[in-house]
Amino acid sequence: MFKVYVGNNTDRWSVNVTPDTVLRDLLEEQHIDWSRGTMHLNGSPLRPGDIDKTFIELGITGERDCFLLSMQKLDNA
Repeated sequence: MFKVYVGNNTDRWSVNVTPDTVLRDLLEEQHIDWSRGTMHLNGSPLRPGDIDKTFIELGITGERDCFLLSMQKLDNA
C-alpha cells in the first residue's frame, strides 16, 4: 500500500491504496468529479483512457507517495 493525495485545485487529502487500484474507482470512492477538469498524475496530464488503468499500468509502483488531482480551469473575474 502507498499514499495517494487526491483532490482538486483547492482541497487535497490522502488515501491509502494498492498499486492495482483503478484510478476511476479511487476517484469515484472519493467523490471527485474527474469529468470537469484535467486529471493529473504526479503533475502530468492523463491521456484519454488512462482513467481506466491501474497505478501499476501507469508506472506507479508504490515506492513513493503520488498525487492524483483534478485541475479545473477557473475563469478570472
